[in-house]
Amino acid sequence: MTDLAKSFRSSLDQVAKIEIPEIEYDHLSQDGTRKWLLDMGTKNGIETVFIPEESRGTLCISSQVGCALECTFCSTGRQGFNRNLTSAEIIGQLWLANHKLREQSNYKSLKKDEKVITNVVMMGMGEPLANYKHVVHALEMMLDDYVYGLSRRKVTLSTSGLVPAIDKLRSDCPVSLAISLHAPNNEIRDEIVPINKKYPLDDLMKSCIRYIEKAPRNFITFEYVMLENVNDSVKQAKELVGLIKDVPSKVNLIPFNPFPNSGYKCSKKIAIKIFQDTLMDAGVVTTIRKTRGDDIDAACGQLAGQVQDKTKRTQRLQLI
Repeated sequence: MTDLAKSFRSSLDQVAKIEIPEIEYDHLSQDGTRKWLLDMGTKNGIETVFIPEESRGTLCISSQVGCALECTFCSTGRQGFNRNLTSAEIIGQLWLANHKLREQSNYKSLKKDEKVITNVVMMGMGEPLANYKHVVHALEMMLDDYVYGLSRRKVTLSTSGLVPAIDKLRSDCPVSLAISLHAPNNEIRDEIVPINKKYPLDDLMKSCIRYIEKAPRNFITFEYVMLENVNDSVKQAKELVGLIKDVPSKVNLIPFNPFPNSGYKCSKKIAIKIFQDTLMDAGVVTTIRKTRGDDIDAACGQLAGQVQDKTKRTQRLQLI
């Protein structure tokens, strides 16, 4: 960094270091999706995924080694939890992906100020708001014009619904918000998203309304994984309409991506389409997420990495 004074660089040498995340493997999907497993030490690893599209490039970033929230349909949740990532480990995923992608022939012609990665989603391994301090510091670096200069509209944080942290994010660093909803009522959500027992749907909806006041977008995205005979009926679609009626929002339906011993099946295509039509007929903007990278287990809900579980969840599951 020759634009810094030599004395300052000498001081930095004593108190700081730059470490590049070590890549355990680098997989490229047939559809262009690219997934890295990054070594986090002590036999732990996290996964980071790049999803290229015609008009943008989206990087899906992890915030924890594993996840402690135990959503029943998520491969990461089945792995248990080891630790939070530091802000350096979070922003390091963006740094590494940016450099590795620029080595690809289809990106080499880009100018220095042209972005390969235009969008970042905090939707990888972990619950971002359970690692609040380090996640927000990393978000601030992503948004800083002197670092990555991303727009708040193009940085999205996905949460299972930690209501106090949503309110704090609203004040500290409002970015685009996505809620991992997955159920139209407390009965189902208590079962498949256990954090709902602490922060039920009524409280969550109220926090979404509060967040909109400071959000860079004028809507909240609700993510809804489609599980056959669990949450995919017309009746449940109508319940969902009633639940979110007061929240400016759009719904993203996610076909369930299978993993070993999940216990769930993806809803049939016709059921997903009928569910979408029911929401659309009620005036709810609804999309169906295109599955990307499933041939390398990089699709939504499939990220597992390598987790030395401290919660003993994996042991408990083996006893069931």
